[in-house]
Amino acid sequence: MAKKAQKSIENRVYLFESLASSYVAAASEALSSRDAAERERARSVLAELAYVSCVVADTEELSADEVRQLVLSEPRASGASRKRGGGRKRDK
Repeated sequence: MAKKAQKSIENRVYLFESLASSYVAAASEALSSRDAAERERARSVLAELAYVSCVVADTEELSADEVRQLVLSEPRASGASRKRGGGRKRDK
């Protein structure tokens, strides 16, 4: 079980690194803007990319459509317990 958890963490990091590096390259001006609201929007995008990376890495047993629904749904409030592997099982 620990091996699966380590693999998931590595996948999260890899996915986030790939997505974030592309975004940072494209949005470097927004991230370093003097306008606090613009910086906050750019940081919010990075947070969304982190969330998407975690959902994708943790839901390998779900179909692409199910992962899409998870990504498009509202994230759970912080502190809410979440089962590894996405926690949502659906009938196929």
